[in-house]
Amino acid sequence: MEGLIKGLAEVAIGFVAGDRDDHPERQSSPGGEERSRSTWADVVSTGKHEGQGQAQGSSYGYPSNHRFSRKDEEAEQESSLGHNAYSWDSRKEKEDLAHVKEEKTDGDWEVVGQGSHNKKRHPSAFHKVPKENWQMFKLPPSDQMYTNAIHYGADTQPSRTELSDLSEACSKLWELDLNRLVPGKDYKIDCGEGKRAHQKGDMASGSLFKWLGDDVLRRSTYARFCSLLDNYNPQEGYKEVVTPEERHEQTAFIQEIVRTPPINYLHKYLVEKGIVSGNSEEFKEMLTHLWFDLYSRGGGHGSSSAFEHVFVGEIKGHGENAVSGFHNWIQFYLEEAKGNVDYQGYIFPRRYGEHPDSETQLLTIQFEWNGVLKSVSSTLVGVSPEFEVALYTLCFFVGKEDNHVRLGPYSVNIKCYHLGRDKIGSAFPIADC
Repeated sequence: MEGLIKGLAEVAIGFVAGDRDDHPERQSSPGGEERSRSTWADVVSTGKHEGQGQAQGSSYGYPSNHRFSRKDEEAEQESSLGHNAYSWDSRKEKEDLAHVKEEKTDGDWEVVGQGSHNKKRHPSAFHKVPKENWQMFKLPPSDQMYTNAIHYGADTQPSRTELSDLSEACSKLWELDLNRLVPGKDYKIDCGEGKRAHQKGDMASGSLFKWLGDDVLRRSTYARFCSLLDNYNPQEGYKEVVTPEERHEQTAFIQEIVRTPPINYLHKYLVEKGIVSGNSEEFKEMLTHLWFDLYSRGGGHGSSSAFEHVFVGEIKGHGENAVSGFHNWIQFYLEEAKGNVDYQGYIFPRRYGEHPDSETQLLTIQFEWNGVLKSVSSTLVGVSPEFEVALYTLCFFVGKEDNHVRLGPYSVNIKCYHLGRDKIGSAFPIADC
């Protein structure tokens, strides 16, 4: 990789309000400094593969010696406000271009454009990206090209203090997120005006994201994360059908993120705690099962997974008509660019006089997705996919339902709900008072 990514300059920002409406359904069992760009951006944009290691794929299953340290917990009933019926008539077709819906094509370029639910013109409308840049992410695992295992010289060995204090461990994960974006350099947001969760009306005249750097979604872990986002039917309760191609994408994503400092730290931490073995293949199997194994939600067998709920989002039916999950900023950006998300403003902070701005990386917001309301949602903006996977996995194994931790300048409660013994029902951040 080019250069050493120094991390994020701290910002003096107030804390925003927490997510009140995202608890998983109750079930007794699961059903300012210059940052160097990733060389993967050059590989993808030029089609050259020099210097990249090739990794072989493997089939994933729980290792026989794997054990969980947490007691079984039943997840709380998810409650949220919503309006406008939403009907999903058919499974979305696979999309080549990092989960950006194709409105029309122009030769070898794919045009991403406007959806019907968001009338605001997003800056990314009609943005063109070469299709061939993304084709390598559709290859079988044995043919995939991966970045070399580079840790930027970071110390990923947990200290005794970190092993005894979850907040210290989470703080270390924040430091190790060397792939995190810098506000104003890699992207820009406009928070608009604030509102209370119960208030109606759109308090944002434009989109949340004003722009995102062209290279961001071509970075290795970001690109592989994007390839997963269109693998799901968002209507809660509908059985998911996982194709061989989608399993390849899951394998490729896990294979990529284990090369990063946050996941490397997570593995060593769980080994020290006696939760997983030191075998890297078994560790990858565990991550794959934890995040991608299907379980029941909303009455449908095999209708949901931790990845779908936390990162992609789901739409409740049966008269509720509300969005649940959907806590990832990349998914938000892409859906907003497509016109499927209508940002409606931030939720007023709990502390008087503190308001988010373009530098804030912990946001509590309100939006509509495909015409269905998410009255309160919280997200960490600009963090890498590997950081979020590491953070929520760590809290799942060694934390509790409420995990009050520090992430850089932010005091955060990482909510983590279990489904049965070994499934993540939901996980998301809430700004602490």
